[in-house]
Amino acid sequence: MVTCLTTTNADSLLRPLSIGPVRIRTNLVLSPMSGVTDSAFRRTVQQASPEAVGLLVSEFIAVEGLTRANAKTTAMLRFDNAERPVSIQIFGADAERMAQAARLVEEAGADIVDVNCGCPAPKVVRRGGGAQLMRAPELLRDILRAIRRAVAIPFTVKIRSGWDDGSRNALDVARMVEDEGAGMLAVHGRTRVQLYRGLSDWDLVAEIKRRAAIPVIGSGDVFDAQTALARLAGGYADGVMIGRGAIANPWIFAQTLAAARGQALVVPGPAERVALLSFFRRALDEDKHERAYLGRLRGLGCCLVKGFTGGAAARRALGAARSADEVETVMRQFLLEGRRFEEALEQVA
Repeated sequence: MVTCLTTTNADSLLRPLSIGPVRIRTNLVLSPMSGVTDSAFRRTVQQASPEAVGLLVSEFIAVEGLTRANAKTTAMLRFDNAERPVSIQIFGADAERMAQAARLVEEAGADIVDVNCGCPAPKVVRRGGGAQLMRAPELLRDILRAIRRAVAIPFTVKIRSGWDDGSRNALDVARMVEDEGAGMLAVHGRTRVQLYRGLSDWDLVAEIKRRAAIPVIGSGDVFDAQTALARLAGGYADGVMIGRGAIANPWIFAQTLAAARGQALVVPGPAERVALLSFFRRALDEDKHERAYLGRLRGLGCCLVKGFTGGAAARRALGAARSADEVETVMRQFLLEGRRFEEALEQVA
Protein backbone atom coordinates (compact mmCIF):
# COMPACT_ATOMS: atom_id res chain seq x y z
CA MET A 1 0.00 0.00 0.00
CA VAL A 2 1.34 3.42 -0.94
CA THR A 3 1.40 5.94 1.91
CA CYS A 4 3.94 8.54 0.86
CA LEU A 5 5.82 9.46 -2.29
CA THR A 6 8.49 11.97 -3.16
CA THR A 7 7.52 15.14 -5.00
CA THR A 8 9.22 13.75 -8.11
CA ASN A 9 7.12 10.63 -7.97
CA ALA A 10 4.03 12.71 -7.33
CA ASP A 11 4.70 14.66 -10.51
CA SER A 12 5.07 11.45 -12.51
CA LEU A 13 1.99 9.74 -11.06
CA LEU A 14 -0.42 12.64 -10.72
CA ARG A 15 0.12 14.34 -14.03
CA PRO A 16 -1.81 16.07 -16.80
CA LEU A 17 -3.41 13.99 -19.53
CA SER A 18 -4.37 14.90 -23.07
CA ILE A 19 -7.73 13.75 -24.39
CA GLY A 20 -7.46 14.80 -28.00
CA PRO A 21 -6.91 18.57 -27.83
CA VAL A 22 -8.29 18.79 -24.29
CA ARG A 23 -5.68 18.80 -21.53
CA ILE A 24 -6.78 17.89 -18.01
CA ARG A 25 -4.63 19.06 -15.12
CA THR A 26 -4.44 15.71 -13.29
CA ASN A 27 -5.26 12.11 -14.10
CA LEU A 28 -7.84 11.87 -11.32
CA VAL A 29 -11.37 11.78 -12.76
CA LEU A 30 -14.79 12.03 -11.13
CA SER A 31 -16.78 9.05 -12.35
CA PRO A 32 -20.20 9.51 -13.95
CA MET A 33 -22.92 8.35 -11.56
CA SER A 34 -26.63 8.34 -12.26
CA GLY A 35 -28.57 10.69 -10.00
CA VAL A 36 -25.35 11.92 -8.40
CA THR A 37 -22.94 13.77 -10.67
CA ASP A 38 -25.10 16.68 -11.68
CA SER A 39 -23.60 20.16 -11.82
CA ALA A 40 -24.21 20.77 -8.11
CA PHE A 41 -22.29 17.70 -7.02
CA ARG A 42 -19.53 18.20 -9.58
CA ARG A 43 -18.95 21.72 -8.27
CA THR A 44 -19.02 20.46 -4.69
CA VAL A 45 -16.27 17.93 -5.45
CA GLN A 46 -14.30 20.65 -7.18
CA GLN A 47 -14.79 22.93 -4.17
CA ALA A 48 -13.39 20.23 -1.90
CA SER A 49 -10.47 19.30 -4.21
CA PRO A 50 -9.84 22.33 -6.45
CA GLU A 51 -6.32 21.49 -7.62
CA ALA A 52 -6.59 17.72 -7.60
CA VAL A 53 -9.58 16.67 -9.69
CA GLY A 54 -8.68 16.68 -13.36
CA LEU A 55 -11.98 15.97 -15.12
CA LEU A 56 -15.61 16.10 -14.05
CA VAL A 57 -18.05 13.75 -15.83
CA SER A 58 -21.81 14.18 -15.78
CA GLU A 59 -24.42 11.61 -14.92
CA PHE A 60 -25.63 9.81 -18.05
CA ILE A 61 -28.21 11.52 -20.23
CA ALA A 62 -30.69 9.53 -22.30
CA VAL A 63 -30.42 10.47 -25.96
CA GLU A 64 -34.13 9.85 -26.55
CA GLY A 65 -35.09 12.67 -24.22
CA LEU A 66 -32.26 14.89 -25.36
CA THR A 67 -33.02 14.60 -29.05
CA ARG A 68 -36.73 15.17 -28.42
CA ALA A 69 -35.95 18.39 -26.54
CA ASN A 70 -37.41 17.10 -23.29
CA ALA A 71 -36.99 20.02 -20.89
CA LYS A 72 -35.93 17.92 -17.89
CA THR A 73 -33.39 16.00 -19.95
CA THR A 74 -32.02 19.09 -21.68
CA ALA A 75 -31.52 20.74 -18.28
CA MET A 76 -29.01 17.99 -17.47
CA LEU A 77 -26.64 19.56 -20.02
CA ARG A 78 -26.13 22.60 -17.83
CA PHE A 79 -22.74 23.21 -16.30
CA ASP A 80 -20.79 26.09 -14.85
CA ASN A 81 -17.66 27.35 -16.59
CA ALA A 82 -15.83 26.75 -13.32
CA GLU A 83 -16.30 23.03 -13.94
CA ARG A 84 -14.09 22.97 -17.04
CA PRO A 85 -12.90 20.75 -18.44
CA VAL A 86 -16.24 18.96 -18.25
CA SER A 87 -17.43 15.80 -19.98
CA ILE A 88 -21.09 15.03 -20.66
CA GLN A 89 -22.03 11.36 -20.82
CA ILE A 90 -24.80 10.09 -23.10
CA PHE A 91 -26.39 6.68 -23.47
CA GLY A 92 -28.52 5.05 -26.13
CA ALA A 93 -28.54 2.37 -28.79
CA ASP A 94 -29.38 4.23 -32.00
CA ALA A 95 -26.40 5.54 -33.93
CA GLU A 96 -28.26 8.45 -35.49
CA ARG A 97 -29.73 9.62 -32.19
CA MET A 98 -26.38 9.21 -30.42
CA ALA A 99 -24.75 11.40 -33.07
CA GLN A 100 -27.50 13.99 -32.77
CA ALA A 101 -27.15 13.98 -28.98
CA ALA A 102 -23.39 14.37 -29.28
CA ARG A 103 -23.96 17.47 -31.43
CA LEU A 104 -26.24 18.88 -28.74
CA VAL A 105 -23.54 18.24 -26.14
CA GLU A 106 -21.05 20.09 -28.32
CA GLU A 107 -23.47 22.97 -28.88
CA ALA A 108 -23.96 23.23 -25.12
CA GLY A 109 -20.25 23.99 -24.87
CA ALA A 110 -18.98 20.80 -23.21
CA ASP A 111 -15.34 19.93 -23.70
CA ILE A 112 -15.86 16.17 -24.18
CA VAL A 113 -18.72 13.79 -24.95
CA ASP A 114 -18.58 10.40 -23.23
CA VAL A 115 -20.34 7.25 -24.45
CA ASN A 116 -21.79 5.03 -21.75
CA CYS A 117 -21.04 1.35 -22.42
CA GLY A 118 -20.74 0.36 -18.79
CA CYS A 119 -23.94 1.12 -16.89
CA PRO A 120 -25.41 -2.17 -15.57
CA ALA A 121 -28.83 -0.79 -14.58
CA PRO A 122 -31.73 -2.86 -15.97
CA LYS A 123 -33.59 0.26 -17.15
CA VAL A 124 -30.57 1.12 -19.31
CA VAL A 125 -29.61 -2.28 -20.70
CA ARG A 126 -33.25 -3.11 -21.54
CA ARG A 127 -33.14 -0.19 -23.97
CA GLY A 128 -29.95 -1.49 -25.56
CA GLY A 129 -27.63 1.05 -23.96
CA GLY A 130 -24.95 0.94 -21.30
CA ALA A 131 -23.30 -2.45 -20.78
CA GLN A 132 -25.64 -4.00 -23.35
CA LEU A 133 -23.41 -2.43 -26.02
CA MET A 134 -20.61 -4.73 -24.87
CA ARG A 135 -22.75 -7.52 -26.37
CA ALA A 136 -23.22 -5.60 -29.62
CA PRO A 137 -19.75 -4.42 -30.71
CA GLU A 138 -20.87 -3.87 -34.32
CA LEU A 139 -23.58 -1.49 -33.15
CA LEU A 140 -21.10 0.23 -30.87
CA ARG A 141 -18.76 0.69 -33.83
CA ASP A 142 -21.58 2.28 -35.83
CA ILE A 143 -22.36 4.61 -32.92
CA LEU A 144 -18.75 5.71 -32.53
CA ARG A 145 -18.35 6.31 -36.26
CA ALA A 146 -21.52 8.41 -36.30
CA ILE A 147 -20.34 10.46 -33.33
CA ARG A 148 -16.90 10.97 -34.84
CA ARG A 149 -18.48 12.39 -37.99
CA ALA A 150 -20.91 14.55 -36.01
CA VAL A 151 -18.67 16.49 -33.62
CA ALA A 152 -15.31 18.20 -33.44
CA ILE A 153 -14.85 17.80 -29.69
CA PRO A 154 -13.20 14.55 -28.52
CA PHE A 155 -15.31 11.60 -27.56
CA THR A 156 -14.46 9.04 -24.89
CA VAL A 157 -15.95 5.69 -23.91
CA LYS A 158 -16.53 3.92 -20.61
CA ILE A 159 -16.80 0.12 -20.66
CA ARG A 160 -16.93 -2.86 -18.31
CA SER A 161 -14.89 -6.06 -18.53
CA GLY A 162 -17.76 -7.71 -20.38
CA TRP A 163 -21.32 -8.89 -19.91
CA ASP A 164 -20.47 -11.93 -17.78
CA ASP A 165 -17.54 -14.23 -17.08
CA GLY A 166 -18.24 -16.12 -20.28
CA SER A 167 -18.02 -13.00 -22.46
CA ARG A 168 -15.22 -10.85 -21.07
CA ASN A 169 -14.51 -9.02 -24.32
CA ALA A 170 -13.08 -5.75 -23.00
CA LEU A 171 -9.75 -6.23 -24.80
CA ASP A 172 -11.45 -6.53 -28.18
CA VAL A 173 -13.86 -3.68 -27.49
CA ALA A 174 -11.01 -1.47 -26.28
CA ARG A 175 -9.07 -2.06 -29.49
CA MET A 176 -12.12 -1.19 -31.57
CA VAL A 177 -12.83 1.93 -29.51
CA GLU A 178 -9.30 3.17 -30.10
CA ASP A 179 -9.44 2.33 -33.81
CA GLU A 180 -12.62 4.39 -34.12
CA GLY A 181 -10.91 7.50 -32.77
CA ALA A 182 -11.80 7.73 -29.08
CA GLY A 183 -9.61 10.12 -27.12
CA MET A 184 -9.73 8.13 -23.90
CA LEU A 185 -11.10 4.85 -22.56
CA ALA A 186 -12.35 4.25 -19.02
CA VAL A 187 -12.53 0.64 -17.85
CA HIS A 188 -14.49 -0.66 -14.88
CA GLY A 189 -13.10 -4.09 -14.13
CA ARG A 190 -16.38 -5.85 -13.35
CA THR A 191 -18.82 -7.55 -15.68
CA ARG A 192 -22.37 -6.34 -16.03
CA VAL A 193 -23.64 -9.43 -14.22
CA GLN A 194 -21.39 -8.64 -11.25
CA LEU A 195 -22.96 -5.20 -10.86
CA TYR A 196 -20.87 -3.90 -7.92
CA ARG A 197 -20.25 -7.25 -6.24
CA GLY A 198 -16.84 -8.82 -5.92
CA LEU A 199 -13.70 -6.92 -6.85
CA SER A 200 -12.82 -4.85 -9.88
CA ASP A 201 -10.27 -6.62 -12.11
CA TRP A 202 -7.41 -4.15 -12.26
CA ASP A 203 -5.14 -6.70 -13.97
CA LEU A 204 -7.48 -6.46 -16.95
CA VAL A 205 -7.27 -2.67 -16.82
CA ALA A 206 -3.47 -2.95 -16.83
CA GLU A 207 -3.52 -5.25 -19.87
CA ILE A 208 -5.72 -2.83 -21.80
CA LYS A 209 -3.42 0.04 -20.82
CA ARG A 210 -0.39 -1.94 -22.03
CA ARG A 211 -1.94 -2.43 -25.45
CA ALA A 212 -3.53 0.99 -25.96
CA ALA A 213 -2.01 4.19 -27.34
CA ILE A 214 -4.78 6.38 -25.89
CA PRO A 215 -5.10 7.13 -22.15
CA VAL A 216 -6.76 4.31 -20.20
CA ILE A 217 -8.49 5.25 -16.93
CA GLY A 218 -9.19 2.54 -14.37
CA SER A 219 -12.33 2.39 -12.26
CA GLY A 220 -13.57 0.36 -9.33
CA ASP A 221 -12.98 0.02 -5.57
CA VAL A 222 -11.03 3.25 -5.08
CA PHE A 223 -12.22 4.49 -1.69
CA ASP A 224 -9.10 6.17 -0.32
CA ALA A 225 -5.98 8.02 -1.40
CA GLN A 226 -3.68 5.08 -0.76
CA THR A 227 -5.60 2.83 -3.15
CA ALA A 228 -5.64 5.50 -5.86
CA LEU A 229 -1.88 5.95 -5.56
CA ALA A 230 -1.26 2.22 -5.49
CA ARG A 231 -3.11 1.79 -8.80
CA LEU A 232 -1.06 4.57 -10.39
CA ALA A 233 2.25 3.49 -8.87
CA GLY A 234 1.61 -0.09 -9.99
CA GLY A 235 1.15 1.03 -13.58
CA TYR A 236 -2.39 -0.32 -13.79
CA ALA A 237 -3.75 2.72 -15.62
CA ASP A 238 -2.91 6.17 -16.92
CA GLY A 239 -5.41 7.63 -14.49
CA VAL A 240 -7.95 6.72 -11.84
CA MET A 241 -11.70 7.29 -11.91
CA ILE A 242 -13.36 7.69 -8.52
CA GLY A 243 -17.10 7.37 -8.01
CA ARG A 244 -18.59 5.99 -4.80
CA GLY A 245 -15.45 7.03 -2.93
CA ALA A 246 -16.19 10.66 -3.82
CA ILE A 247 -19.77 10.40 -2.57
CA ALA A 248 -18.53 9.30 0.84
CA ASN A 249 -15.57 11.70 0.83
CA PRO A 250 -15.50 14.65 -1.62
CA TRP A 251 -11.95 15.43 -0.42
CA ILE A 252 -10.55 12.14 -1.73
CA PHE A 253 -8.92 13.81 -4.73
CA ALA A 254 -7.17 16.42 -2.58
CA GLN A 255 -6.10 13.69 -0.17
CA THR A 256 -4.59 11.71 -3.03
CA LEU A 257 -2.62 14.71 -4.23
CA ALA A 258 -1.40 15.49 -0.71
CA ALA A 259 -0.36 11.90 -0.08
CA ALA A 260 1.50 11.75 -3.39
CA ARG A 261 3.43 14.88 -2.43
CA GLY A 262 4.36 13.40 0.92
CA GLN A 263 2.21 15.93 2.75
CA ALA A 264 0.01 15.29 5.73
CA LEU A 265 -3.31 13.72 4.87
CA VAL A 266 -6.02 16.33 4.32
CA VAL A 267 -8.60 15.64 7.02
CA PRO A 268 -11.39 18.22 6.82
CA GLY A 269 -12.47 19.60 10.17
CA PRO A 270 -15.99 20.35 11.39
CA ALA A 271 -16.09 23.89 9.96
CA GLU A 272 -15.00 22.65 6.52
CA ARG A 273 -17.67 19.96 6.56
CA VAL A 274 -20.42 22.40 7.47
CA ALA A 275 -19.21 24.84 4.81
CA LEU A 276 -19.15 22.14 2.12
CA LEU A 277 -22.70 21.06 2.93
CA SER A 278 -23.82 24.70 2.69
CA PHE A 279 -22.04 25.02 -0.65
CA PHE A 280 -23.83 21.90 -1.93
CA ARG A 281 -27.17 23.28 -0.80
CA ARG A 282 -26.63 26.59 -2.59
CA ALA A 283 -25.60 24.77 -5.76
CA LEU A 284 -28.68 22.53 -5.61
CA ASP A 285 -30.89 25.58 -5.05
CA GLU A 286 -29.90 26.97 -8.45
CA ASP A 287 -31.68 24.23 -10.43
CA LYS A 288 -33.92 22.25 -8.12
CA HIS A 289 -36.75 22.73 -5.66
CA GLU A 290 -35.99 21.89 -2.06
CA ARG A 291 -38.41 18.97 -2.11
CA ALA A 292 -36.45 17.45 -4.98
CA TYR A 293 -33.03 17.66 -3.37
CA LEU A 294 -33.69 17.30 0.36
CA GLY A 295 -32.83 13.60 0.33
CA ARG A 296 -29.50 14.26 -1.36
CA LEU A 297 -28.65 16.99 1.14
CA ARG A 298 -29.43 14.64 4.01
CA GLY A 299 -27.31 11.97 2.34
CA LEU A 300 -24.22 14.16 2.08
CA GLY A 301 -24.71 15.31 5.65
CA CYS A 302 -24.77 11.69 6.83
CA CYS A 303 -21.49 11.06 5.01
CA LEU A 304 -19.89 14.13 6.54
CA VAL A 305 -20.65 13.17 10.16
CA LYS A 306 -19.50 9.59 9.77
CA GLY A 307 -16.65 8.72 12.10
CA PHE A 308 -17.48 11.33 14.72
CA THR A 309 -18.49 10.29 18.23
CA GLY A 310 -22.27 10.35 18.34
CA GLY A 311 -22.45 10.32 14.54
CA ALA A 312 -25.09 7.58 14.42
CA ALA A 313 -27.55 9.70 16.38
CA ALA A 314 -26.69 12.74 14.27
CA ARG A 315 -27.45 10.71 11.13
CA ARG A 316 -30.84 9.79 12.58
CA ALA A 317 -31.46 13.48 13.24
CA LEU A 318 -30.43 14.34 9.70
CA GLY A 319 -32.77 11.67 8.35
CA ALA A 320 -35.63 13.19 10.30
CA ALA A 321 -34.94 16.76 9.16
CA ARG A 322 -37.90 18.15 7.25
CA SER A 323 -36.17 21.01 5.46
CA ALA A 324 -32.79 22.10 4.17
CA ASP A 325 -32.61 24.62 7.00
CA GLU A 326 -33.04 21.80 9.53
CA VAL A 327 -30.30 19.76 7.84
CA GLU A 328 -27.88 22.66 8.14
CA THR A 329 -28.98 23.30 11.73
CA VAL A 330 -28.29 19.69 12.71
CA MET A 331 -24.86 19.85 11.05
CA ARG A 332 -23.91 23.06 12.84
CA GLN A 333 -25.20 21.86 16.20
CA PHE A 334 -23.42 18.53 15.95
CA LEU A 335 -20.12 19.56 14.38
CA LEU A 336 -19.65 23.12 15.61
CA GLU A 337 -21.53 23.26 18.90
CA GLY A 338 -20.83 19.74 20.11
CA ARG A 339 -24.46 18.84 20.56
CA ARG A 340 -25.28 15.13 20.85
CA PHE A 341 -28.68 13.93 19.72
CA GLU A 342 -29.16 10.69 21.63
CA GLU A 343 -31.59 12.30 24.06
CA ALA A 344 -32.82 15.18 21.91
CA LEU A 345 -33.69 13.50 18.64
CA GLU A 346 -37.39 14.14 19.14
CA GLN A 347 -36.73 17.90 19.11
CA VAL A 348 -35.33 17.66 15.58
CA ALA A 349 -37.90 15.22 14.21
